Amino acid sequence: MFRLKQSAVKPAFIVMFFLIITGAAYSVSGALSSRGPVNNSYSGKPAKYVFLFIGDGMGLPQVSSAEIFAGSMKGGKYPDAPRSLSFTSFGAQGITTTHDASSFITDSASSGTAIATGNKTLNGVISMDVAKKNKLKSIATMAKEKGMKVGIISSVSIDHATPAVFYSNVPSRKMMYEIGLQMFDSGFDYFAGGSVVDPDGKKSKMENKPGNLFDYAKNKGYKIVKSKSEFSRLKSGNGKVWAITEQVADDSAMLYEIDRSSSVLSLKDFTKKGIELLDNEKGFFMMVEGGKIDWACHANDGMSAIKDVYAFDDAVREAVAFAKNHPDETLIVVTGDHECGGMTVGFAGTKYDTFFQKLKKQNMSYIKFDETLDEIKKKNSELKFDEVVNLVSKHFGLNTDKNDKEMGLTDYEMQLLKDAFAQVNNKEKSDSLYLLYGEYNPLSVTVTHILNRKAGIGWTSYSHTGVPVPTYAKGTGEEIFDGYYDNTDIFKKLTAVMNLQ
Repeated sequence: MFRLKQSAVKPAFIVMFFLIITGAAYSVSGALSSRGPVNNSYSGKPAKYVFLFIGDGMGLPQVSSAEIFAGSMKGGKYPDAPRSLSFTSFGAQGITTTHDASSFITDSASSGTAIATGNKTLNGVISMDVAKKNKLKSIATMAKEKGMKVGIISSVSIDHATPAVFYSNVPSRKMMYEIGLQMFDSGFDYFAGGSVVDPDGKKSKMENKPGNLFDYAKNKGYKIVKSKSEFSRLKSGNGKVWAITEQVADDSAMLYEIDRSSSVLSLKDFTKKGIELLDNEKGFFMMVEGGKIDWACHANDGMSAIKDVYAFDDAVREAVAFAKNHPDETLIVVTGDHECGGMTVGFAGTKYDTFFQKLKKQNMSYIKFDETLDEIKKKNSELKFDEVVNLVSKHFGLNTDKNDKEMGLTDYEMQLLKDAFAQVNNKEKSDSLYLLYGEYNPLSVTVTHILNRKAGIGWTSYSHTGVPVPTYAKGTGEEIFDGYYDNTDIFKKLTAVMNLQ
């Protein structure tokens, strides 16, 4: 064993070094237990109407970027320019840790389970314990048992991890057919947003499948609505409803907000209708997920993420409007389940400046760009680099004019595009290629990287990160959401304010 001279190191470093070399390790779930007491107690009048908004993948960088972009659109460049989102002005604000039972970097299944049930579990597990044997009861189920109505809304497929943790209990988030069955077994009153990924159970190993999920839902008493006209006619008293976006996109989700036309239902629309359908004398619990914030950040598409934060914020504003008429009975909580992409405001190439106004040149998501490229290949059987450059200019504003100091591609950036173009049809998988492009189309991810860097946005990952996320609260019991606490405490705070056992 080697020795360190005491005079050469700080006392704190000696303690840390001692802990490491003596093996004095502790589990992730208990690593932060010494922070101090967290106030999860509430003795006031229970909240009758409770909204839980979860921005999937939404950390402070995503929130800040949305506010900075809004300020930039007003012509602002300096710190007084950002426009606040509705929830960043809520009276209570906290910082929430997101680690799961085995890792400091969580996925949506384990983080969602923590929020929904108050228990830590493993990545990929939906509301079951770490042994994958015991089911964990969610706050939504508890609310339903109390007599409240329950609504679950998501901009991704309704059987995805975050919505699933509120009504399902399965050892793997990949069991989407089983999740779908449990969704309709729950008896919850309102599901809305995306569709389901495996309606016929083709990916399921389950024996004696009860059939197609749409038929199963109807047999369980759900009215399935797939058109905007049908949706607009829904009224309180219609019974249990499953409302699906009219224009289903990638993986049975809603469109990215940047790709959505005004004729297509939004997350705001589904939230507003949910309030109308769920309002009753015993109250309701509603969970609304902005799931495509996360998907955009996985792909390092800053503009698409920002637009979906706006769509998420518009949904929150519906809850705020409702709360004005029920000020002493409503609680609104807004949080993220984890941060995604290692997004940050700041890039080496822009130093101390940001140029978010450059993002407004982008008019489609990375996935829509992929689809555009695929259409060209189907028609011409071959994709030419010149065509790619023209599309990049048309949809992202980047061009080959070297005199354009704002949006002109440098020689280095042009080479990045050429390198990406050369990899489009390459099926090889390697660590180096993953670091460059993740598991995405090399062209689309390179284009968004170039544009984001010009704007002053940096990325470190195509996955989640382990940084804490913000939590905001407004209304009944909001004061107990101040502070620094774990995501499991969100469940404890909500159950306290709702007086659930």
